[in-house]
Amino acid sequence: MSEDFPLPDNLPVPEDDGAADHLRGMELPELSLPATDGTTVALKDLPPRTVIYVYPLTGQPDADVIPDGWEDVPGARGCTPESLGFRSHYDALRENGVGAVFGLSTQSSEYQREARDRLHLPFEMLSDAEWELTKELDLPTFTIDGADYLKRLTLVVSDGQIEHVFYPIFPPDEHAGDVLAWVTNDSQ
Repeated sequence: MSEDFPLPDNLPVPEDDGAADHLRGMELPELSLPATDGTTVALKDLPPRTVIYVYPLTGQPDADVIPDGWEDVPGARGCTPESLGFRSHYDALRENGVGAVFGLSTQSSEYQREARDRLHLPFEMLSDAEWELTKELDLPTFTIDGADYLKRLTLVVSDGQIEHVFYPIFPPDEHAGDVLAWVTNDSQ
Protein backbone atom coordinates (compact mmCIF):
# COMPACT_ATOMS: atom_id res chain seq x y z
CA MET A 1 0.00 0.00 0.00
CA SER A 2 2.07 2.96 1.21
CA GLU A 3 5.39 1.08 1.09
CA ASP A 4 6.28 2.99 -2.07
CA PHE A 5 5.37 6.29 -0.39
CA PRO A 6 6.43 5.91 3.26
CA LEU A 7 5.68 8.72 5.65
CA PRO A 8 8.43 10.09 7.89
CA ASP A 9 8.21 9.06 11.54
CA ASN A 10 8.43 12.64 12.77
CA LEU A 11 5.42 14.18 10.99
CA PRO A 12 3.54 16.69 13.16
CA VAL A 13 0.18 15.35 14.33
CA PRO A 14 -2.83 17.57 13.58
CA GLU A 15 -5.02 18.59 16.51
CA ASP A 16 -8.79 18.85 16.48
CA ASP A 17 -9.32 22.59 16.20
CA GLY A 18 -13.11 22.25 15.92
CA ALA A 19 -13.08 23.53 12.33
CA ALA A 20 -15.19 20.58 11.13
CA ASP A 21 -17.63 20.38 14.05
CA HIS A 22 -20.41 22.08 12.08
CA LEU A 23 -20.38 19.60 9.18
CA ARG A 24 -22.19 16.58 10.62
CA GLY A 25 -25.86 16.71 9.68
CA MET A 26 -25.40 19.39 7.00
CA GLU A 27 -27.14 19.01 3.66
CA LEU A 28 -24.90 19.01 0.62
CA PRO A 29 -25.42 22.06 -1.58
CA GLU A 30 -26.93 21.98 -5.07
CA LEU A 31 -23.53 21.81 -6.75
CA SER A 32 -21.97 19.69 -9.44
CA LEU A 33 -18.22 19.15 -9.47
CA PRO A 34 -16.02 18.00 -12.35
CA ALA A 35 -14.62 14.48 -12.05
CA THR A 36 -11.47 12.97 -13.50
CA ASP A 37 -13.46 10.87 -15.98
CA GLY A 38 -14.74 14.03 -17.68
CA THR A 39 -18.22 13.92 -16.16
CA THR A 40 -19.73 16.20 -13.57
CA VAL A 41 -21.06 14.79 -10.33
CA ALA A 42 -24.19 16.31 -8.78
CA LEU A 43 -23.61 16.19 -5.04
CA LYS A 44 -27.33 15.89 -4.29
CA ASP A 45 -27.47 12.74 -6.46
CA LEU A 46 -24.66 10.79 -4.82
CA PRO A 47 -25.41 7.15 -4.10
CA PRO A 48 -26.31 6.24 -0.52
CA ARG A 49 -23.34 6.18 1.80
CA THR A 50 -20.74 7.90 -0.34
CA VAL A 51 -17.25 8.46 1.06
CA ILE A 52 -15.50 11.69 0.04
CA TYR A 53 -11.98 12.04 1.33
CA VAL A 54 -10.75 15.61 1.15
CA TYR A 55 -7.03 16.20 0.79
CA PRO A 56 -4.83 19.28 0.35
CA LEU A 57 -2.52 18.55 -2.59
CA THR A 58 -1.17 15.68 -4.63
CA GLY A 59 2.35 16.01 -5.94
CA GLN A 60 3.56 14.75 -9.30
CA PRO A 61 6.78 12.96 -10.15
CA ASP A 62 9.36 15.35 -11.56
CA ALA A 63 7.21 18.39 -10.69
CA ASP A 64 8.07 20.83 -7.94
CA VAL A 65 4.58 21.68 -6.66
CA ILE A 66 4.96 21.01 -2.94
CA PRO A 67 5.49 24.30 -1.07
CA ASP A 68 8.45 24.83 1.23
CA GLY A 69 7.60 23.83 4.80
CA TRP A 70 4.88 21.34 3.73
CA GLU A 71 6.13 18.64 6.10
CA ASP A 72 5.97 21.10 9.00
CA VAL A 73 2.21 21.66 8.59
CA PRO A 74 0.30 19.15 10.76
CA GLY A 75 -1.76 16.89 8.50
CA ALA A 76 -0.50 18.24 5.16
CA ARG A 77 1.79 15.39 4.11
CA GLY A 78 0.37 12.04 3.05
CA CYS A 79 -2.09 12.56 0.17
CA THR A 80 -0.65 9.81 -2.02
CA PRO A 81 -0.45 7.23 0.81
CA GLU A 82 -4.04 8.12 1.77
CA SER A 83 -5.23 7.60 -1.81
CA LEU A 84 -3.40 4.27 -1.96
CA GLY A 85 -5.17 3.26 1.26
CA PHE A 86 -8.55 3.97 -0.30
CA ARG A 87 -7.46 2.02 -3.39
CA SER A 88 -6.54 -0.97 -1.19
CA HIS A 89 -9.81 -0.82 0.78
CA TYR A 90 -12.08 0.12 -2.13
CA ASP A 91 -13.61 -3.33 -2.70
CA ALA A 92 -14.19 -3.88 1.03
CA LEU A 93 -15.84 -0.47 1.34
CA ARG A 94 -18.14 -1.27 -1.56
CA GLU A 95 -18.93 -4.72 -0.10
CA ASN A 96 -19.92 -3.01 3.16
CA GLY A 97 -22.52 -0.65 1.74
CA VAL A 98 -20.50 2.25 0.35
CA GLY A 99 -22.07 3.25 -2.95
CA ALA A 100 -19.17 5.39 -4.14
CA VAL A 101 -15.76 6.70 -3.10
CA PHE A 102 -14.30 10.00 -4.29
CA GLY A 103 -11.18 11.96 -3.51
CA LEU A 104 -11.58 15.75 -3.52
CA SER A 105 -9.13 18.62 -3.67
CA THR A 106 -8.98 22.10 -5.14
CA GLN A 107 -6.64 20.95 -7.89
CA SER A 108 -7.96 20.82 -11.46
CA SER A 109 -9.43 17.62 -12.86
CA GLU A 110 -6.60 17.47 -15.39
CA TYR A 111 -4.04 17.57 -12.58
CA GLN A 112 -5.97 15.01 -10.52
CA ARG A 113 -6.33 12.71 -13.56
CA GLU A 114 -2.56 12.23 -13.65
CA ALA A 115 -2.59 11.02 -10.03
CA ARG A 116 -5.66 8.81 -10.57
CA ASP A 117 -4.01 7.14 -13.57
CA ARG A 118 -0.51 6.88 -12.08
CA LEU A 119 -1.84 5.40 -8.83
CA HIS A 120 -4.37 3.13 -10.61
CA LEU A 121 -7.24 4.39 -8.47
CA PRO A 122 -10.55 2.53 -9.07
CA PHE A 123 -12.57 5.67 -8.29
CA GLU A 124 -12.73 9.24 -9.54
CA MET A 125 -11.41 12.43 -8.01
CA LEU A 126 -13.60 15.53 -7.73
CA SER A 127 -12.25 19.02 -8.32
CA ASP A 128 -13.32 21.99 -6.22
CA ALA A 129 -10.95 24.29 -8.14
CA GLU A 130 -13.53 27.09 -7.96
CA TRP A 131 -13.75 26.62 -4.15
CA GLU A 132 -17.57 26.41 -4.37
CA LEU A 133 -18.04 23.40 -2.09
CA THR A 134 -15.33 24.65 0.26
CA LYS A 135 -17.17 27.96 0.68
CA GLU A 136 -20.68 26.43 0.88
CA LEU A 137 -19.68 23.98 3.62
CA ASP A 138 -17.05 26.23 5.20
CA LEU A 139 -14.49 23.42 4.97
CA PRO A 140 -11.35 23.93 7.05
CA THR A 141 -8.31 25.28 5.23
CA PHE A 142 -4.73 26.31 5.92
CA THR A 143 -2.33 28.70 4.23
CA ILE A 144 1.31 28.06 3.42
CA ASP A 145 3.65 29.99 1.21
CA GLY A 146 0.80 32.39 0.32
CA ALA A 147 -1.57 29.71 -1.01
CA ASP A 148 -4.67 28.17 0.56
CA TYR A 149 -5.28 24.41 0.84
CA LEU A 150 -8.01 22.19 2.23
CA LYS A 151 -7.32 20.43 5.50
CA ARG A 152 -7.58 16.66 5.32
CA LEU A 153 -10.97 15.27 6.34
CA THR A 154 -13.45 12.65 5.19
CA LEU A 155 -17.19 12.99 4.75
CA VAL A 156 -19.58 10.05 4.78
CA VAL A 157 -22.69 11.18 2.93
CA SER A 158 -26.12 9.51 2.87
CA ASP A 159 -29.19 10.85 1.11
CA GLY A 160 -27.59 14.22 0.47
CA GLN A 161 -26.65 14.76 4.11
CA ILE A 162 -23.30 14.47 5.89
CA GLU A 163 -23.72 11.45 8.14
CA HIS A 164 -20.23 11.31 9.64
CA VAL A 165 -17.01 13.36 9.56
CA PHE A 166 -13.48 12.11 10.18
CA TYR A 167 -11.33 15.04 11.34
CA PRO A 168 -8.49 15.41 12.00
CA ILE A 169 -6.93 12.49 10.17
CA PHE A 170 -3.66 10.92 11.24
CA PRO A 171 -1.84 9.00 10.03
CA PRO A 172 -3.25 9.42 6.53
CA ASP A 173 -1.88 6.11 5.24
CA GLU A 174 -4.06 4.20 7.73
CA HIS A 175 -7.18 6.32 7.39
CA ALA A 176 -9.06 4.22 4.80
CA GLY A 177 -8.92 1.32 7.27
CA ASP A 178 -10.51 3.57 9.90
CA VAL A 179 -13.30 4.45 7.48
CA LEU A 180 -13.85 0.79 6.65
CA ALA A 181 -14.01 -0.08 10.37
CA TRP A 182 -16.59 2.68 10.97
CA VAL A 183 -18.71 1.64 7.97
CA THR A 184 -18.55 -2.01 9.01
CA ASN A 185 -19.44 -1.31 12.66
CA ASP A 186 -22.16 1.20 11.79
CA SER A 187 -23.93 -1.17 9.39
CA GLN A 188 -24.21 -3.99 11.94
